[in-house]
Amino acid sequence: MPAPDPATAQPTISVIVPARDEEASLGACLESLVAQTGVSFEIIVVDDGSTDRTREIAQSFSGVRVVEAGPLPRGWTGKNNAMSAGAKQARGEWLLFTDADTLHSLTSLARGLTEAELRQAQLLSYSPEQEIHGFWQQAVMPVIFAELATTYRPSEVSDPNSPAAAANGQYLLIARETYDFIGGHAAVGGSLLEDVALARAVKSSGRKIFFRYGGDVLRTRMYRNFAQLCEGWTKNLALLFPSPRRLALLRLLEFILILATAGLAFIEGIRGRANAALVMIAAAIVLYALFLVRIRKAHFPWRANAAALLGLPLFAYILQRSELCYKQGAVSWKGRAYSTRLAEPEPARHPERNKDNAAPIVAGRAAQSLVDEGGMAASGNSTSAHAAAPAKVAALTPATRHGKHSGA
Repeated sequence: MPAPDPATAQPTISVIVPARDEEASLGACLESLVAQTGVSFEIIVVDDGSTDRTREIAQSFSGVRVVEAGPLPRGWTGKNNAMSAGAKQARGEWLLFTDADTLHSLTSLARGLTEAELRQAQLLSYSPEQEIHGFWQQAVMPVIFAELATTYRPSEVSDPNSPAAAANGQYLLIARETYDFIGGHAAVGGSLLEDVALARAVKSSGRKIFFRYGGDVLRTRMYRNFAQLCEGWTKNLALLFPSPRRLALLRLLEFILILATAGLAFIEGIRGRANAALVMIAAAIVLYALFLVRIRKAHFPWRANAAALLGLPLFAYILQRSELCYKQGAVSWKGRAYSTRLAEPEPARHPERNKDNAAPIVAGRAAQSLVDEGGMAASGNSTSAHAAAPAKVAALTPATRHGKHSGA
């Protein structure tokens, strides 16, 4: 179904695509979006100061509106500013925030809306199939997504009685009324994990969220080279897990134990010690089997799962690198540098209800605050699927660097 004429029908869904130097992927993304069927929609591409052909590509699609992100407010991330600008222009009853490096099935919008209504969810999010290229992406991406699947279990996230909350910004469908109620992206303007922060705000408001693996709906190629992979996960990993250093050491130890037991089995076999060799072989098999059980949760092909063992030390390195960058005070993304620091989380607050006993209004919409260097508070992001997890709070002050980047 083609996008409706802006002068006539009100669309059911407003698709908002933030784009900053996305010439490598935006065209394919928009081709998959303009071909959607089964629901009325509009598409808004928000050009966030691109220096490549991003704007030209977006304007080449009939019916796609292209708007400017506008000046970056103090304490905000560029992506949040772009999505907020897109939401201000949107006319749909639902808002779909999706990345420029995604490829959608023909019924992506209709299926998302149908499933949200069926689940009675005010926020629905799919984790896409990950398109990976090159050995190191095949090795480390399954390790990362397996950890995410373990930390942010979809069954818990989708359970209204569980405090767990998460979403994937590559496909985040939210009812307009709910988006406005929680304060939109202005409520999480400084968060580098705005998808998780929005999910926490929605769940804290008493509304329902639904989250699942959505490889049947869309896929994405997050990174096009190793440098982008390192930069992207350095920005996120320390915020995604409650104890980055402990997790890094645990995965490095797992790697050493699997290799050590296999190596000892080989050595004992050469020495003719059959019983000792059998014990070591059994230990190696058990350790590797436990590893594969976890890795399979990430929904990657068998070749990537086989390579994932060598991804363990790389994951440990990037995770430690991420934590070190936050401690040292700087991370970068999409040509912008953000100063960071670690701080203590605010005390937990109980939801307050209005006098009409309507949906709960959370005193501090995010569990953590992002405070810029001038002391002004911006709404924060969640670092864990669990409310009681230790917080990592980043103070974000964007610098003026800009360069060509593509990817999510």
